[in-house]
Amino acid sequence: MSKSVFFVFVTFLLLCSCMEEKGDRPKSMVDKDLAMVPEGWIRKRVQKAAQRLNATEAGKIVWQAMEAHGGLENWYGNGPVSFHFNYQPLDGGVPRNTYQVIDTWSSRARHYQAGDSLSQYGWDGKKAWVMAKDSTTFNYNTRFWSLTPYFFMAQPFVLDGKGVHLDLLPQRNHNDKIQDVIKVTFDPGTGDAPDDYYILYFDGETHLLNVIRYIVSYPGYFEKGKHLPEKFMLLEGKQTINGIPFPKAYKTFWLTSDGQPGEHITDITLDAIKFIPKLETELFHSPPEAKILDGL
Repeated sequence: MSKSVFFVFVTFLLLCSCMEEKGDRPKSMVDKDLAMVPEGWIRKRVQKAAQRLNATEAGKIVWQAMEAHGGLENWYGNGPVSFHFNYQPLDGGVPRNTYQVIDTWSSRARHYQAGDSLSQYGWDGKKAWVMAKDSTTFNYNTRFWSLTPYFFMAQPFVLDGKGVHLDLLPQRNHNDKIQDVIKVTFDPGTGDAPDDYYILYFDGETHLLNVIRYIVSYPGYFEKGKHLPEKFMLLEGKQTINGIPFPKAYKTFWLTSDGQPGEHITDITLDAIKFIPKLETELFHSPPEAKILDGL
């Protein structure tokens, strides 16, 4: 980790320490400054998700997967999460290598360029923003990428919200193991790319996620109804943080006509994962000096 990136994470720890020192203040006054939400809110959200998911066969499989991945209540109870997501295309695409912090409750994000923590971008819940020395620092769509890595690393927990539709597909064999297969689609107006879909393979015995098949239909890239061909993403390795198992790496391939991985097109590593329950919500605000991004 570079000195500049290390400074960012030292700042996180200092923020946490400062919040701990406020212990003599009323709890309500302390909590209003944090991205972490009250336990009662989490319990209600989990109860609603459990009721909704267990009402269908597809939803039951996703709920089992959430439980196998450490539990939805544990996921939100851990608070905001920081991690390093290093996306390296093998087909001539643009690398994307950032340390990022995500508000798991409200889906807000802040990214720091690896090796240059002063170059940043994020999503504050309403608008995208960027701070960079010049237009070549982030030679990709930062609005699109603000929450894209999180959507992959946070599976299956990101499937608990409204506007998500789950369909049960026939089981498949992957690495000589039976997989429960779920297709995920979205209501119109859900996020920036509601035409995206995901097909998830969950191990039939452990209920852990092994494969993510998906398309990219982001309107900033494609006209309505158009998208990239389907991709096949393998999850590799395992690291457990605060009771939540994460992969260590992802390998992405073009999907072949017989539903198998074809040309290998991307390598991704995931590391430096840390939950930060005492993180102040101010971190997710767009900085005054940032450029606000219009459109998609």
